[in-house]
Amino acid sequence: MTARTVRGAAGTMLAAALITGVAACSNPAGGAAAGTGDAASAVVGIATEPESLSPLLGYGKDGNSKVFDGLLTHDADMKLKPALAQALPEVSADGRTYTYVLRQGVKFSDGVPFSAKDVVFTYRTILDPATNNASKTELDAVESVEARGDDTVVFTLKYPYAPFAERTVLPIAPEHVAGRQDVNSGDFTTQPVGTGPYVLTGWSKGEKLSFKANPGYWGGEPAVKKFTMAVIKDDDVRLTRLRSGELDAAILPPNLAKGFEKGAARTYAAKTFDYRNVTLPTENKVTGDVAVRRALDVAVDRGAMVDKLLEGAGKPAYGPVPTGSPWFAEGTERPYDPDRARQILDEAGWKPGDDGIRVKDGVRASFPLWYTSGDKIRQDHALAFASDAKKAGIEVRTEAGTWEVIEPRMKTDAVLAGGGSPADPDFDQYQLLTSSLAGDGFNNMARYANPTVDQALTDARRSGDPAARKAAYDTVQRELVKDPGYVFLTHIDHLYVVNDKWEGLTTQVEPHDHGLGSGPWWNVESWKPKQK
Repeated sequence: MTARTVRGAAGTMLAAALITGVAACSNPAGGAAAGTGDAASAVVGIATEPESLSPLLGYGKDGNSKVFDGLLTHDADMKLKPALAQALPEVSADGRTYTYVLRQGVKFSDGVPFSAKDVVFTYRTILDPATNNASKTELDAVESVEARGDDTVVFTLKYPYAPFAERTVLPIAPEHVAGRQDVNSGDFTTQPVGTGPYVLTGWSKGEKLSFKANPGYWGGEPAVKKFTMAVIKDDDVRLTRLRSGELDAAILPPNLAKGFEKGAARTYAAKTFDYRNVTLPTENKVTGDVAVRRALDVAVDRGAMVDKLLEGAGKPAYGPVPTGSPWFAEGTERPYDPDRARQILDEAGWKPGDDGIRVKDGVRASFPLWYTSGDKIRQDHALAFASDAKKAGIEVRTEAGTWEVIEPRMKTDAVLAGGGSPADPDFDQYQLLTSSLAGDGFNNMARYANPTVDQALTDARRSGDPAARKAAYDTVQRELVKDPGYVFLTHIDHLYVVNDKWEGLTTQVEPHDHGLGSGPWWNVESWKPKQK
């Protein structure tokens, strides 16, 4: 993936690209599969499970964790609202102090009261250099976090970090449990205790995660009493199990979701910031050449990918920010132009060989492109990219593998990756592009280094002025036109098939990591059985 791509940003973070499903099924012929047959339970299929359920290591950092709560959360329109805090924070005039007053009467699922010391413990632990949380750079602005009694927490920032409140959707861990064991390897990583609407009852690695409703949840006990996530890596297998009724719902690629347009199920579409891109490692002799990167950037037919691979469920991607977003830099769209791609390569000295593949200084324009096994969307994107590249005289050799196979090769091999965060451009772009994180796990996988981009990213995250931030992110996007470290292909809409037996289902604007906390089940604790 990319900055915040697969598995989050490092080995200890979220598992990559969770492709999930929750709620029931009907077969394409229109006959409904019963699924669990019980409106008090829901079965969800996920492509990849998380490596840890500890928020101290990155789990649930973008919100919607079913086991935990943050100080704040998002509503259906992605607006912040209180969760463990009583209200939105009070912010000082200089933008450097955030004060949260906590909700009273909240308890962890083991019955121990929640208090300010748990908030302080969570943030201080994440910021501890000994903690293996690859996204701690998102909290770089925090100078201190202090408790004022049991019900007030005060954050002091080093600089006025505009999106800081968005970062306080981060789940809160209990000091009395997590503070008594090794943060990176203790039992809490697989046996979490939180304040959320659900309690983990079992985790069979590689098979399923099981949850039950938390009867003491401060928001009221959920109507869906049992919640199961089955680990199903292959898209086609997930489809088969959905049809057979083993699952109550699923996220499916557009071509597979089409068969469920009729019957006792509903299809939900979620707009997203989720993109697919190709990493262009700067330490590879071919992709390290800026001319090759620029040529590939205009050689790809993004429109055809949206139409043919996504069945129209998405849009062309020219960078991490989707077109239509207020953060998108107008004028940075790159039209499909294979003639221009060939011209760029000719001018840079990459000449066609006898087999049509270009050569420069004895180096053949050929490199491998890895994608994750069983992920049809990634596979299709990789094959389409390779086909377009070949027309420009560049050979792309597609390879499938697990992340365990791919990760050691990321330094020199290209990867069909992904990322995207709707909350704020800093959350994705900094980890994706800053040279200070080059090669740091799944952060900056291409090892991209551009001083102008580095400065703009720093300026944007340290400014409280919306106009200044917009100008900085415009600079980043315009630099990616001149010096691409990645070829962005598409932004993908997420399609979900859900049994039509519940009320209260909606979708949010979703990030890249969209398994455990996104989909129509982002608010499963609020679902109610449909009245007959």
